[in-house]
Amino acid sequence: MTASKPLVVDAHQDLAWNILTFGRDYTRSAHQTRCIEARTDIPALNGDTLLGWPEFQIGRVALIFATLFSAPIRKQEGEWDILCYKDADQAYTLYRRQLDAYHRLVDQHPDKFTLIQDRKALQSHISAWEQADPWQSPDPEHPQDPEQDPGLPVGLVVLMEGAEGIRHVDELAEWREGGVRILGPAWVGNRFCGGTAEPGRMTQAGYQLLEAMADLGFVLDLSHMDPPAAMQALDAYSGPVIASHANPLALMPREESNRFLPDDLVEAILERDGIIGVVPYNRFLDPNWITGMRRELVGIEKAAAMIDHICQAAGDARHVGFGTDFDGGFGWQHVPHQIDTIADLHLLSPLLSEKGYSDTDLAGIFGKNWLNMLQSALPEGK
Repeated sequence: MTASKPLVVDAHQDLAWNILTFGRDYTRSAHQTRCIEARTDIPALNGDTLLGWPEFQIGRVALIFATLFSAPIRKQEGEWDILCYKDADQAYTLYRRQLDAYHRLVDQHPDKFTLIQDRKALQSHISAWEQADPWQSPDPEHPQDPEQDPGLPVGLVVLMEGAEGIRHVDELAEWREGGVRILGPAWVGNRFCGGTAEPGRMTQAGYQLLEAMADLGFVLDLSHMDPPAAMQALDAYSGPVIASHANPLALMPREESNRFLPDDLVEAILERDGIIGVVPYNRFLDPNWITGMRRELVGIEKAAAMIDHICQAAGDARHVGFGTDFDGGFGWQHVPHQIDTIADLHLLSPLLSEKGYSDTDLAGIFGKNWLNMLQSALPEGK
């Protein structure tokens, strides 16, 4: 292990969805939020939060791919599920609300969050994190005093999950101007391609979207795309590709969901020098685990195995990272029992070291792989 924890980049957090749906305040600690929500329905609907600004500091979470996400009305889970759309116009409005939420967050709390849109900003941001002394883990009920150590802003790179908010490809320039840098065409099936639980290949509209994305320099996120559509997209797309939050199918025996990455898709992503973000969610780590089971039945060694599988397929440790999806429909009740908050991702370090991964490998897995991708994919900046 390294003497100091490596920086963490998390390639998938639905912060704006939680802010607007549940009123979560991510400037608080995870434990403060849990106390506030304890007598509400939120833990039953979304689980206890795993995220909070002090935990980002303790866990050295320097950068997050912060998502824009809304679901079609047919997937609405109840009256509480307010960010659901009936048509493209409504989807556009909901996605804009979330983008605005990120801009408000960084405007109101510049000491805690900052929007990263180009390489120059990224380099400055990461340099500050690399030079800062890491926070220590305090009593969770009494997080480190920001007045004693103000910490550092957490960087946000905006990722649009599902492209239904794009009514016409001409609007892509508007979204890019607003800060969106990564785009995943599907969540479930839509007019662009098939998605989770709704198979389908790329459509003409989907190919037009990819062409416009490439022209503007977006990163393509294959997560949630139906695997045949993802393979088509890889053939058609000339820009950088990732799977921000998707686990290999090979370690989920008898799993029939198209949410996971079959080996041929993993290999195709690796051939394109892409990166895959592992999701430490029990349902995505163990095919026998279902919601309602005890979290103690799944350990973080399952997440280490997912990481190792991708590294073995790649022949190196340069094509894997984290895409936790924490607070994205699941929480503390649904993750390996060793994890209390996102700060505990570092518990994976000794497990990976035992498998032969070097300090350099760990630095890549925890964050540098994503940072290297962004260094080549983001515009230069002024």
